[in-house]
Amino acid sequence: MSDINKIAFITGGSKGIGYGIAEALVKDGVKVAITSRSLEGALEAANTLNSIREGYALGLASDVRDLESQTKAVEAVLAQWGQIDYVIANAGVGHFAPIQELTPAQWNETIDINLTGVFYTAKATLDALKASQGYFITISSLAGTNFFPKGTAYNASKFGLVGFTQAMMMDIRSEGIKVTTIMPGSVATEFNNHKPSEQDAWKIQPEDIGQIVVDLVKLPARTLPSKIEVRPSFPK
Repeated sequence: MSDINKIAFITGGSKGIGYGIAEALVKDGVKVAITSRSLEGALEAANTLNSIREGYALGLASDVRDLESQTKAVEAVLAQWGQIDYVIANAGVGHFAPIQELTPAQWNETIDINLTGVFYTAKATLDALKASQGYFITISSLAGTNFFPKGTAYNASKFGLVGFTQAMMMDIRSEGIKVTTIMPGSVATEFNNHKPSEQDAWKIQPEDIGQIVVDLVKLPARTLPSKIEVRPSFPK
């Protein structure tokens, strides 16, 4: 419990990778605020986390596409715990279709959540991270360097996110804020309406990404892995 006094803010933390990160941090003694567009989902996940460590999780409704919504969520965390040490910009969505069929609404939602949403998360949290000399972590994807058919919107959002994160790292590391992007391959989550099952055992598990985050925040201040690619060891 080396990080007992640390506070994490996780977007899209009610399920999937976000929840896996939240659970790993709580087990390591970090208090977590998790956001979701669904207040019910956020509160349900927070209740589960609080059953692991009572009083360690806060569930909040917030939409990363809305800067005011993100700012209010951050203010709620600061009012509750007084600081934010780690920000994990995890909220994401996927629409996969050939360009001939991809709709403007699908394009806009993908870019607004996966890319603009991270920008808003950064704008809402940077003052708190500067005060805590904290850590900003984005959850991108191997799709941020590897393009594929039907991936125009998703590839664009994740290529953009990798570039955004690396440039942001160079902007603010002199202020004592670390920045890393984690780029997973296939993860066993509910992403894109998938239902995880035992057939997904070969995939990266959400708790594996959680362990990476726990390890990252414990590295010496002098050391910064700015980009981490993560793949299943034995892909099908």
